[in-house]
Amino acid sequence: MIISKQNRRTIYENLFKEGVMVAKKDYNAPKHEELDVPNLEVIKAMQSLTSKGLVKTQFSWQWYYYVLTPEGVEYLREWLHLPAEVVPETHRKPVRARPAQVRPGGDERRAPRGDRDDYRRRDDGPKASGAPGEYRPQFAGVGRGGPRE
Repeated sequence: MIISKQNRRTIYENLFKEGVMVAKKDYNAPKHEELDVPNLEVIKAMQSLTSKGLVKTQFSWQWYYYVLTPEGVEYLREWLHLPAEVVPETHRKPVRARPAQVRPGGDERRAPRGDRDDYRRRDDGPKASGAPGEYRPQFAGVGRGGPRE
């Protein structure tokens, strides 16, 4: 299929920027959900990249999911004339937040737990409120395995 260079560039730029792309399986849609390009052109451009091994395709529930491979990153970087420092969003390492600083007197914000701790640490012995040791429940006539009459 012949795709204009402007549309192909728009598709490739978006794919490189995000690292992934989705397209609904609707060949007659006037334009793609995110791009101002016909949906058929997006599907066919991605199909071309898939056949070259530059994009991995997954199809589910009438949607195509395209994921850029490392080879595809290199190819698009060369095609779009981008420097090596620029990487797709999916290939970036997440920036971790710095660990929280321990504040002096940080325990003051916590609610007092005296009542609950006292309740849990009663000295009545283990399982003082449970059933007596000789208790044996009997289930008769309920469900499967009950006595037959």
